[in-house]
Amino acid sequence: MTVLASLLIKPLNHLVADAPWAGERLRRHAGAHLLIAAGGWRVNLLVGGDGLFHPASAGVADVEIALPDDFLAKMLVDRQSLMASARLSGSAEIAETLAFVFRNLRWDAEGDLARLVGDIPARRLALAGQALFASGRAAGDHLVGTLGACASDLSGPLAAAAEIAAFSDEVGALDAQLQRLERRLGRLGS
Repeated sequence: MTVLASLLIKPLNHLVADAPWAGERLRRHAGAHLLIAAGGWRVNLLVGGDGLFHPASAGVADVEIALPDDFLAKMLVDRQSLMASARLSGSAEIAETLAFVFRNLRWDAEGDLARLVGDIPARRLALAGQALFASGRAAGDHLVGTLGACASDLSGPLAAAAEIAAFSDEVGALDAQLQRLERRLGRLGS
């Protein structure tokens, strides 16, 4: 088993084990071979009779899941966007089951923390984490809004070459009129 496969299989199986419905759906496709590809790496997995994922040797996959190159960032920030950008090919029945399972799996971080530190500290840590994540997201949204406002403000004064030339001609005409007016005023004063 490759290091990458072991890094992927353990968390996936943890999520599936915490969601009995997911294992039940996956058991229906025991023996299915899937290939997950993103960027330059590939991981071959096998759906076991226990409803969990196991390492598989390279071969013809029943389903191939192609993830975008920025899948890690999308997984952390916007899972819906990740699911929308993933491309599944192969057996429609297996692909549909995998898509449903991956779309609906949720990590119970608070439950995992509770096993380590107890229920009350886990709850408090989870709430603190949610508040921190929400403030980070709000700060990011504010930054994007500010950058967007700056970009639109900066784009206002920029003009096309024809507009600049027309403005320059108008300034030149006004300057000529001002010089004529100054000459007239000078003649009146003498």
